[in-house]
Amino acid sequence: MAERLGAVTMKGNPLTLVGNVVHAGEVAPDFTAIDTDLQPVSLSVFRGKTVVIASVPSLDTSVCDIETRRFNQEAAGLGKDVQILTLSMDLPFAQKRWCGAAGVTGLRTLSDHRDAAFGNAYGVLIKELRLLARTVFVVDRKGVIRYIQVVKELATEPDYAAVLDAVRKAV
Repeated sequence: MAERLGAVTMKGNPLTLVGNVVHAGEVAPDFTAIDTDLQPVSLSVFRGKTVVIASVPSLDTSVCDIETRRFNQEAAGLGKDVQILTLSMDLPFAQKRWCGAAGVTGLRTLSDHRDAAFGNAYGVLIKELRLLARTVFVVDRKGVIRYIQVVKELATEPDYAAVLDAVRKAV
């Protein structure tokens, strides 16, 4: 398994990402994570839609909260052919509680806590914390990765404009 020291930082301190490194233009690796009803959900069930995969360290942190609420708002204007997924290592129970409290209904949260299948498949699992790095992947209808954004500093929000531009190009 590949390790990339310093690929991301937390408050300026370097962290190590582990897992396979993926690139734009490649077929998106399939993975299975757990939804808020404790059901397994695989990326492959969204084939035929453009999928935004946003990974965050934890929904219970301020930046992750802001980011997920923002993507939830953006979801309404992207149409039914776009699915936004937010993945974290939070337990499904915590994700369900957070979504209910935040009124988030425009995207799906998935938990990678059980196997870190997503984190390892996309190379975004933080070795030191066993959390997911803040990243965004845009996967087109055919399952090809069209855009990748790895946010260097975990306490920083992603570049939403760049993500939305990539989504519009992929649709």
